[in-house]
Amino acid sequence: MANIPPKLQAEHGEYAPRKLVRSSSSEIEQPNMSLRTMVLVGKTGTGKSSSGNTILGRKAFKSATSSISVTGECRKETGEVSGRKIIMVDTPGLFDTDLSEEELKEELSKCINMTSPGPHAIILTIELGPFTKEDLQTVKKIRAVFGKEADKYTIILFTHGDHLTGGMGIDGYVKRRANDELRQVIQQCGKRYHVFDNTKMNDRLQVVDFLDKVEEMVVRNGGECYTTSVYKDVEKRLREKEEELRKHHEKNLEEQKLKLESKFREEKRKLEDLKVSGEEKERKSKELELLEERKKMVMIEYERYYDEKITESRQEAEQTVFPETVLKEMANLSI
Repeated sequence: MANIPPKLQAEHGEYAPRKLVRSSSSEIEQPNMSLRTMVLVGKTGTGKSSSGNTILGRKAFKSATSSISVTGECRKETGEVSGRKIIMVDTPGLFDTDLSEEELKEELSKCINMTSPGPHAIILTIELGPFTKEDLQTVKKIRAVFGKEADKYTIILFTHGDHLTGGMGIDGYVKRRANDELRQVIQQCGKRYHVFDNTKMNDRLQVVDFLDKVEEMVVRNGGECYTTSVYKDVEKRLREKEEELRKHHEKNLEEQKLKLESKFREEKRKLEDLKVSGEEKERKSKELELLEERKKMVMIEYERYYDEKITESRQEAEQTVFPETVLKEMANLSI
């Protein structure tokens, strides 16, 4: 399996690092694994979140079988799957729900930010069953936002694989059941498709097979992520914002250190000024030792807190809405 190209590793900053957070409580050190950024898109209720959970092998995203969007906002999760570092971005029903203009602007911005400098794979989820005009319209909106060139980075993931009966596989389903509109979408996506039974998260073979197809697509694309002028602009802004946040947190840490030094210095002076003798002198000495220990502990906690803030500057920057960029993309949704 190919390693991350130096250019890609540099572009991803914090997301092509030594460490990968699999969950809030554990870190995995795997320096030589390939990094793959994936974004789940599709109509509400097609199983985007469930598919993300199946790939990661855990309940990372809220999911439900419903035409009502459970994912209220874009979310990013990371994990190690089949020897790969995965950054998975789950999107709400950006392309088919009744989001207000402000909500759409914010979520579209987050989607671009979280997948910047660009995804290696755009996973288009389509539920097995009749492919309707509404489904086609959703696909058109997705293509309008990402651009036609994104077709080379898109793989269709059919969901509800448990509905395949009578020994029919996904190839047979596409051959016999797909209407002309669905066939056209499959053609546009380079005839790349797979099927998941999301009721069987423990079926890791379906996940490994899917990731192999994704890897084949990535290799065909030269190992590079999909990017556009919008992504390049956003990545530049994110780096600037990240640096701004880093400096802000570093400054706050230094200010807190100075305040603490002053506070503990004053407390120490007061203790030292006390005129005591005998047992009182010994007690004062112990109090000074305890004060010094407490100072160290408080300093360590402030450093831990701000170090974490500095490390998470990228994630914090990703919550920023860049209005000019988003407005360009929103214009594409009016189709």
